[in-house]
Amino acid sequence: MKLEIKDLTKKYGKKTVLNGISLTADAGHCVGILGGNGSGKSTLLSILAGIVRADSGSFTIEGEEKGSIAYVPQGTPLLEELSAKDNLKLWYDKKTMEAELSNGVLKLLGVDEFLKVPVRKMSGGMKKRLSIGCAMAGNPKVILMDEPTAALDIACKDSIYTYIKEFKKKGGIILLATHDVHEIELCDQCVVIKEGKLNDYQYDGDVHKLAQWIK
Repeated sequence: MKLEIKDLTKKYGKKTVLNGISLTADAGHCVGILGGNGSGKSTLLSILAGIVRADSGSFTIEGEEKGSIAYVPQGTPLLEELSAKDNLKLWYDKKTMEAELSNGVLKLLGVDEFLKVPVRKMSGGMKKRLSIGCAMAGNPKVILMDEPTAALDIACKDSIYTYIKEFKKKGGIILLATHDVHEIELCDQCVVIKEGKLNDYQYDGDVHKLAQWIK
């Protein structure tokens, strides 16, 4: 399986946010998308998720324009008054949901531990894990993640890191927009969006050097 982005361009008025972005990713790889605030990371993921339309360019999975994609935005697009279980019912049929809660993605994320809790009473970490669980309905081949562990505690981050590793192991592709050094270490490849352009970046553990490059 291969994901391929070719010459994606997006402008807002006179400002060019993405200028001819091209990128490929193979099965089992996580690509870290780095950049300063407002650099276009979230815009890129929104285009790939089909929420925002690019001005030009293409995006394919295995050569097809429509593929199985999960999108985990920065926010948590859940119904606040419903419980975790009722939110899951909007995405899963009963049999599949029970299987995933017993020995699947929902179990791995620990969603089975708070099924009866209303979203409005959940911690940030619980909401994020539930959001990922909902996004994974339908066994997508590609996950788009926008700062998935921002402001979460260590235990919750660890659950999400474990899931990312398992998804890669099964041949999935992840595009991960991040500022987090620990998330960068999960990536097989890193790219930096700067002034609308995409540049490969070889992260060597030097956070100061990375910060200067992004600046």
